[in-house]
Amino acid sequence: MTMHSTTPNTTHPGATTRSAGDAMNRDALLAAAGRLRSEVAKRIVGQEQVMEEVLMAMLAGGHALLVGVPGLAKTLMIRSIAEAMSLEFRRIQFTPDLVPSDITGTEILEEDSSTGARRFRFVRGPVFANIVLADEINRTPPRTQAALLEAMQERHVTAAGETMLLPKPFFVLATQNPIEQEGTYPLPEAQLDRFIFNILIGYPSEEEEVGILRSTTAVDTTELRPVLGGAETIALQQLVREMPASEPILRYAAALARATRPDGENVPPIVKQYVRWGAGPRAGQALILGAKAHALLEGRHAVAPQDIKRVAHPVLRHRVLVNFAAEAEGVTTEQVIDALLAHVEAPSSKLAL
Repeated sequence: MTMHSTTPNTTHPGATTRSAGDAMNRDALLAAAGRLRSEVAKRIVGQEQVMEEVLMAMLAGGHALLVGVPGLAKTLMIRSIAEAMSLEFRRIQFTPDLVPSDITGTEILEEDSSTGARRFRFVRGPVFANIVLADEINRTPPRTQAALLEAMQERHVTAAGETMLLPKPFFVLATQNPIEQEGTYPLPEAQLDRFIFNILIGYPSEEEEVGILRSTTAVDTTELRPVLGGAETIALQQLVREMPASEPILRYAAALARATRPDGENVPPIVKQYVRWGAGPRAGQALILGAKAHALLEGRHAVAPQDIKRVAHPVLRHRVLVNFAAEAEGVTTEQVIDALLAHVEAPSSKLAL
């Protein structure tokens, strides 16, 4: 690895001014992200951790899967986020009869009334938006689910013999009900891996539930104003990419991902006994990007071990597949991840910076 030395004596006279301007721009962008959280909180009671994880996923440039029982405001939260951002929003209600062209678009035959000439015109589907809500994504067959694969990974759609770029920024925020399995189609592992986070939404606290009853049974006059635009979102994503991650942090993320694989080295006993399939290299990428986004939102200038630990559960819970023995004995993926964090030694904060 090539090392570059710094030479303060040869710094350009304008460098200090540019650094100050960059810091001001950074602070302004972080303030806009904070306003987004505050704006959504006007409508969503509680769920601060869920909102933070959705925002981290977006700043990391990834997609998020929100899993929770009905009535926990999954769809409302995504709608509220879209409303508080100056971005194009589309909702796709996934049903068993949905076909791929309902997502990507379709060709229609048009006739020119003056000449009688006929031609095909491609009508773009709802995936051509900045924020796409894939509501109850597991209710449609795998063939239709796969229509999102290219869009989620490549940020473009190929249809009618043409490759069309999707708008920037582009996020897929999908919801899924973990209870009712009748009439559902489990997401293929390849598609699950393309979600940077799997976000679990739990029941609210007693006070939060009272607040929900108070706000949802009265006249709803809450209007959200756009506080974050596309250019600001892209700039925040760039800040995340520019956040430094030291060699010890990179090795820590790699060690966590590798420790999920039953046939690997330095694997905790719980993994060898209860894990059927571990996480791939994309998990390490998600750990680093998610940790960078968390550090940025916390106002820090470098990734620390606690940032990796903070995002370990949403990154790994859909990438670590437990076996039948785990299901029979009640061992959950969350317990496996807890054991991984306890088993893999984190670098000291001093070494990580």
